[in-house]
Amino acid sequence: MSTLSLRLPDSLHQQIKSLAAQEHISINQFISSAVAEKMSALLTEQYLIERASRGNKKSFLKVMAKVPRKKPADHDRLG
Repeated sequence: MSTLSLRLPDSLHQQIKSLAAQEHISINQFISSAVAEKMSALLTEQYLIERASRGNKKSFLKVMAKVPRKKPADHDRLG
């Protein structure tokens, strides 16, 4: 495990301290979780952009042509 010295504005530190206490976790756990959530969002976006770049409209339309043309079930309808 690594140690990291982090400078935070006092107001942010107090908010983190309060929220961590509400969750019954340490400030370290709170910050680690927040960093992990942010990383997950960024890495997911990066993954989706990379996957989209490999997309092929012709192949997509070919696969979609295999989908039966029928009305969706009531629970699947929009609006």
